[in-house]
Amino acid sequence: MTPAILIHGPTASGKTALAIDVARRLGGEVVNADSMQVYRDLQVISARPTEEEMDGVPHHLFGHVDAAHRYSTGDWLEEVRATIRNLELRGKRAILVGGTGLYLLAMTQGLSNIPPVPEDVRADVRAIADAEGAEGLRDRLTPVDPETAARLGTGDRQRLARAYEVYLATGKPITDFQKNRQPPVLKDGEWIGFALTPPRAKLYQKIDRRFEGMLMQGAMEEARQLIKRDLDPELPAMKAHGMPWLAAFARGEITAE
Repeated sequence: MTPAILIHGPTASGKTALAIDVARRLGGEVVNADSMQVYRDLQVISARPTEEEMDGVPHHLFGHVDAAHRYSTGDWLEEVRATIRNLELRGKRAILVGGTGLYLLAMTQGLSNIPPVPEDVRADVRAIADAEGAEGLRDRLTPVDPETAARLGTGDRQRLARAYEVYLATGKPITDFQKNRQPPVLKDGEWIGFALTPPRAKLYQKIDRRFEGMLMQGAMEEARQLIKRDLDPELPAMKAHGMPWLAAFARGEITAE
């Protein structure tokens, strides 16, 4: 197969424009690898490319999921596998682009077979995280999964919570599942990766300008529409970058300053 091209980079790094340009030059098609750009309701907030920006280049897995759905890495892997297979059959190269490292890592190294965690367990762990913070989660995780607790420290509350909820639900440390992965979608030699790493100061300037532009393009209205639906604040779409701030502003809980 013709190797797929993977373009990864932070917000405002120019990865979307690069992917579209590469796809046009190589006769490829762009495939989304960003966990927020899958959501139909987050056109502006997720900086999903517009029809004008797509410039006639076919795009896949963008804006096809409702915000009420808890779309997972496993869901994406299933869809991206079928998408890449379809492109191969049509003789088209896949140009994958996104900022979600977990998606690209799972696609090239395989995904751990972790059983679903019951919602009541997830809710209990969220309550613990809110009450005790990352340090409390680490202290609880250390006796049952010392390897993960030591690796994460207190710098990643979300992953600490994930590791602890997996233990509570299964009685096993998450590392047991991580050692047994599904086969990758793309094996070594079937992909070429590019990571965009613009200077930090320049990147921050672009992010500030982008956020101002998002407000002008309707980000606040998107947030208001989602709030009206009274969705679970723990849904991925409700935790999109900028969404909690926009939601708090829309409710009058904070000011623009």
